[in-house]
Amino acid sequence: IETTIDLLGERDIQAFSMAEASRRLGVAVAAPYRHFAGREDLLAAVAVRAAGLLGQQLARDVTATDPAQRLAAAAGCYVRFAAAQRPLFQALAGSGLDKQRHPEIMRAAAPLAQAFLAPAVALADGDEAAGGRLSSAVVATAHGHAMLLLDGTFGTGPPAAAAAATQAEAAAHALIAGRSQLTEPPPPAPA
Repeated sequence: IETTIDLLGERDIQAFSMAEASRRLGVAVAAPYRHFAGREDLLAAVAVRAAGLLGQQLARDVTATDPAQRLAAAAGCYVRFAAAQRPLFQALAGSGLDKQRHPEIMRAAAPLAQAFLAPAVALADGDEAAGGRLSSAVVATAHGHAMLLLDGTFGTGPPAAAAAATQAEAAAHALIAGRSQLTEPPPPAPA
């Protein structure tokens, strides 16, 4: 897993191969298959590690008692994690892994979802549906800012990460202020 994280830090996730990880470790190409059924299972293990680390960072950094401040801080924390832990973030959020096939990722990410949902529900006076819509909008905003940061839109280095995190927090506050505009999606059109 550590070697995979190192390799993901050196190249795009799509270019990662188990054979390359084996070579880097100096083991037979077949050796990783004793532990993982294939590339996707290894990447899922990295995604689980990433979810755990992001959950720890959220628990450590998002300490405000005010739900609006907590929700905005969670958005900024998400972006800062993407900047500081790019390979892990890409395994968790950009690998294209089928989360239904890998329920362990969903279980590991549950505390992340709760870090956004709990303050959103509090802001919605306990209305789970309204809180869910707000949480979803803030997560989408945080993810968008993280991806823009990783794509270089904010520049590079610590100032770029700080700018992207600050912008994500500001956007979260805007969503919080306009949360009444977040309506339920329309039902699907009949086939």
